[in-house]
Amino acid sequence: MPLPSCQLKPALPQVFRRLWAVMGKLQSKLRHSTYKYSRPDGHIEEGVQTKASLEYSPAHVDSVSVVATLSSDLCVSGGKDKIACIPKSKQFFSASRDKSVLMWDLQGSSQPRQELSGHAMVVTGLAVSPDSSQLCTGSRDNSLLLWDVGTGRCVRRASVSRNLVTHLCWVPREPYVLQSSEDKTIRLWDSRGLQVAHVFPTKQHIQTHCEVSMDGHMCISCSSGFGGEGCEATLWDLRQTRDRVCEYKGHFQTVASCVFLPKSMALMPVIATSAHDSTVKIWNQDTGACLFTLSLDGSGPLTSLAVGDITSLLCASFYRGVHVLRVDCSRELELQEVAAF
Repeated sequence: MPLPSCQLKPALPQVFRRLWAVMGKLQSKLRHSTYKYSRPDGHIEEGVQTKASLEYSPAHVDSVSVVATLSSDLCVSGGKDKIACIPKSKQFFSASRDKSVLMWDLQGSSQPRQELSGHAMVVTGLAVSPDSSQLCTGSRDNSLLLWDVGTGRCVRRASVSRNLVTHLCWVPREPYVLQSSEDKTIRLWDSRGLQVAHVFPTKQHIQTHCEVSMDGHMCISCSSGFGGEGCEATLWDLRQTRDRVCEYKGHFQTVASCVFLPKSMALMPVIATSAHDSTVKIWNQDTGACLFTLSLDGSGPLTSLAVGDITSLLCASFYRGVHVLRVDCSRELELQEVAAF
């Protein structure tokens, strides 16, 4: 059940303890999902799906900008917040437009455990180090700050002109932080001195999001755009070559989020993207072919994706809250909406 928001500070995102528990009035609706898209090879594909999904009373009264997974049955979602979870714990950080970052502990008080202040503008990126000892934050003030999680002290600060941060993520088992920016670039930072270690070739559109593969070898970024111009995701090699490997084109509006899917979800390496065109797409990571498109009609722009468990994805939207999507590989790879709250 969601924690009562009236007991918490405004910066605390909504928290849901069990994804499959009853969250308000349940409505079972028959939904029709249609899609039509052009693959990179020019082939037009279209299809119609009819399915029943469970729709609960909305947990949010406004749009949801981010969803993150704490465990297989626990997620955190935020309206205008940014969220970063501490691995294997019930602690997470949230950042809001008041320029501060708060640390929360679900097993403790309803008040924040820490408050970190140091940015001059809204905080737009959060990333926790693999060992949970450090937090990296980024802002529209062009700066990155590195924090000691134990003491709440800022230990390093760096700034790059026009580097309006859109997202941050930490490279697994490495001292590197990946960052996307409104200046259309992806930067790799070395946290040991908080210095830029590499800048990937500049794209044609704003880079809205970035994600690193679980083995730390690859990363994805996604682009803003409209009418199919831009609107792509790009796979980069994080190892010595650091080249662009593949592009995934087929969305018609800004791609807001991208994730690598676990090996348990498919027989091949796959990634998922969500976009402002209300679709979630699954792609063959190696070839760039679109394997499946799910249209969440009436949801408006889709803003965030997170892997829920070994078979599910969570997707945040403007108009219908958070969607639970199931990946089915029993025959051909399919994606189905099974619930929304």
